[in-house]
Amino acid sequence: MTRAETLLPLDGAPTAANDDQQQATYGHSLRDSVTAAVRHYLKDLDGETSTDVYQMVLAEIEAPLLEEIMAYTRNNQTKASLMLGLNRGTLRKKLKQYDLISGKD
Repeated sequence: MTRAETLLPLDGAPTAANDDQQQATYGHSLRDSVTAAVRHYLKDLDGETSTDVYQMVLAEIEAPLLEEIMAYTRNNQTKASLMLGLNRGTLRKKLKQYDLISGKD
């Protein structure tokens, strides 16, 4: 398992390894959940250097956000773009980036 896979287990399916973290983040804000996850990630680094943490965190948050919004809007890109505050072209680019729609659409 990569560090990115352990960064933000926000899928609602606690495992033995992340049960304590899940219990600590339920009922808290998204900000609190991200703070806890980043602290956990940094603790796991144990003094090692890491690069591109900013992009890794964005990717970890952005992909599930897009998935949930698309599900909520029943894949209506116009509604999703309005909810997200993105223009439709930017939304489509991000959906393709995370393989949430095919590049042919």
